[in-house]
Amino acid sequence: MFEAQFQSFDEAADPSQGAPRLAALRAALKEQNLDGFLLPRADEHQNEYLPPNAERLAWLTGFTGSFGFVIVLTDKAAIFVDGRYTVQVRAQVDGAAFTPVNVAETRPADWLRENAREGQRVGYDPKLHTLEGFERFEKAAKLAGLELVALESNPVDDLWTDRPAPPLAAVVLHEEKYAGEAAAAKLARVQAELAKAKADALLVTDAHCLAWTFNIRGGDVKHTPLPLGFAIVPAKGRPTVFIDGRKLSNAVRDALAEATELAEPRDLETALGTLGVEGATVRLDASASAVAFARALEAAGAKIQRGPDPIAKLKAVKNPCELNGARVAHLRDAAALARFLCWLDAEAPKGELDEIGAAEALETFRRETGRLKDVSFDTISAAGPNAALPHYRVTRATNRKLTPGFFLIDSGAQYEDGTTDVTRTVVIGEASPQMRDRFTRVLKGHIAIATAVFPKGVSGAQLDAFARKFLWDVGTDFDHGTGHGVGSYLSVHEGPQRISKLGTTTLEPGMILSNEPGYYREGHYGIRTENLIVVGPREIPGAEREMRGFETITLAPIDRRGIEAALLTAEERSWLDAYHARVLEEVGPLVDDATRDWLARACAPL
Repeated sequence: MFEAQFQSFDEAADPSQGAPRLAALRAALKEQNLDGFLLPRADEHQNEYLPPNAERLAWLTGFTGSFGFVIVLTDKAAIFVDGRYTVQVRAQVDGAAFTPVNVAETRPADWLRENAREGQRVGYDPKLHTLEGFERFEKAAKLAGLELVALESNPVDDLWTDRPAPPLAAVVLHEEKYAGEAAAAKLARVQAELAKAKADALLVTDAHCLAWTFNIRGGDVKHTPLPLGFAIVPAKGRPTVFIDGRKLSNAVRDALAEATELAEPRDLETALGTLGVEGATVRLDASASAVAFARALEAAGAKIQRGPDPIAKLKAVKNPCELNGARVAHLRDAAALARFLCWLDAEAPKGELDEIGAAEALETFRRETGRLKDVSFDTISAAGPNAALPHYRVTRATNRKLTPGFFLIDSGAQYEDGTTDVTRTVVIGEASPQMRDRFTRVLKGHIAIATAVFPKGVSGAQLDAFARKFLWDVGTDFDHGTGHGVGSYLSVHEGPQRISKLGTTTLEPGMILSNEPGYYREGHYGIRTENLIVVGPREIPGAEREMRGFETITLAPIDRRGIEAALLTAEERSWLDAYHARVLEEVGPLVDDATRDWLARACAPL
């Protein structure tokens, strides 16, 4: 009945190959008179989702998470992950070959300084390291007496005999009815920012910024409609887009040529050299651009102006057309999600449904909207202890039946008018008192963010504790951010806006973020409640400052069976009841009678 077309449940990497591949890498390094190698999980664009030919870290180690870093030395090797993956890395990686390290406890550069020996030569691929990140290794190498060696050829690529070819997905135009602004107008705004910064040109290496600026989309990486390429935007004159011409139809080529010059990616190095000859001041985002590009500019004579890519902030603030599209997309998605949750409530108690079956069903309901372009990430369909892994990905090897307790499903969709991301934790059978306590504390944190009112100029870091307070009260927490930015038919994880301890970007009206506190009891269960929210103005009588707040645009019932009502304040209960009334009012007319009846029960006042 159900099937998945946009995601696979096969295991992508084989951890048993870790030891022999590590041995082969060490042998290759020895041939080059190298004592070590630095390998980030990255491509030239610093994408979160990588094209298959860039999944070097997964090929070497077996680890398939979205963040990882490996340091290989002659006698030891370490794989660094963040708090989302501390359990997953132990399951996927041969611990005898690679020692897992939590990056929050030990940074890779510090580990290198402490474990490498003076005089050793450590290689790196300069196209995979950001300038900012690499400078930390330079400092560590200087302290430890190491030599860092830039390699022209990545040794992993040389060993990876069946490495996939680079992607060549067709580039498509993102119509102005979805984008809300012509590429020429966007370019004018970018060039105005460059003029203010007194920069002669901007080097664009982030494919999301490329896609947004030129109103193009593609399919070079899974789940995010990205065309991989680069651009140079001058403060005056026509920009140049460097993209493989085989991706461009005549119609797309003609449309792009109205606002930009076109060149092949191999021409970028020459163009950087030209900027150097001209003595240009080039804006470069040191946290997102590869050290190779910075070194090329410097060697040619250009002056590097370090600073955020101005496109990232412009892209983060959605225009009215994009916001309207997001609301429409979320309403469409809500109907599919309601159908799924109704179906799940009927099927889960039978005891035969498993994680893959649930993920396939939800994707199918979304496809039946007729508008689904892709899922926005691999669905996190997690039962029992699997839900305690915040970024669990179900495979045929890990697939579990949905048994009594909590079932967590975190999923999203890519529609041309908007990108969605929603998590619900569903009670199957009975939830224990402790489970209801933790579920309710997560909900209280979610409501605290949803109802937050704050002055202009506040960042996500200042709000993050709102979501954690009720878990802190009982001595626990969660190890991921409270919220990430979301793109407009782009990345489901968009910067620079976020709600986290590191979220220093000011929250501006028009930004879309997630609101997703959680709780994870390793080996038992996990809880997360996630809606998407939009920053907007708030009118407060007598206010002395310009205020901001959030509009919730995700519309799906929160499972009342998991709530310990006594823990909620009257204000929190009022918020929940009003939210459910809105869900029923807006989603009810879009679904069949059976789903509408279920929705009425799920959205009843607490």
